[in-house]
Amino acid sequence: MHFDQRTQQAMREFGLSTEEIAEISDAVVEATAEDAGALEAFFADLDTVYSDMELAHSASEFPEHGLEYVDLYTHADDLRGYIKFDGWGAYVEGGRVLSESVVELTLGPTVDDRVRFAADRDEL
Repeated sequence: MHFDQRTQQAMREFGLSTEEIAEISDAVVEATAEDAGALEAFFADLDTVYSDMELAHSASEFPEHGLEYVDLYTHADDLRGYIKFDGWGAYVEGGRVLSESVVELTLGPTVDDRVRFAADRDEL
């Protein structure tokens, strides 16, 4: 179970049993794994993506990125991994599907921001 002791205690005070708390925990873990799978599937067949990332060397509002790979893993409710572009990459510290054509990743050090990605610049 990934809930900390305070959260578990609060849930019990609201009337949830240990079994119910475990079921909620399992549902969160499953949802996180499904999100990771959906994000990896979004990027799977793409060689190029567009983002709303601010880049010092780009004059474009929505810069183009040559995509090499996205590798995600989960642990409880954490979604982590790495996204690799042509010549650089960033740690992934979270993410979600916004629509069929747009996803959002929270990127770690060097970017430290939420970034939306799309296969088509017009979707951003």
